Amino acid sequence: MIFAFAPEAAQAQCGSASWYALTSKTASGERMNPSALTAAHRNLPFGTKVKVINRRNGKAIVVRINDRGPFVRGRILDLSKAAAAKLGFLRSGHTPVCLEVN
Repeated sequence: MIFAFAPEAAQAQCGSASWYALTSKTASGERMNPSALTAAHRNLPFGTKVKVINRRNGKAIVVRINDRGPFVRGRILDLSKAAAAKLGFLRSGHTPVCLEVN
């Protein structure tokens, strides 16, 4: 099998995630929709579906990668506002997560 992204990205990753609610265009060219279940990742291909698990409360969702980032050290994912709400971390702004490529 040939990966279109870094081999380490094909495995589960754990780290910190934050959320953002801009309405500008994403790196994929689509307009950011805060109510969609989308996310930004540094190197996964656009359109990749990723299962995200909040390590604080066990909540999990599947999001689609449509942007690049995060650009803050130690963070592995920037999620849409809707995704953060479903994972239960809107107030804190960030949370520890693990992600798996679906």
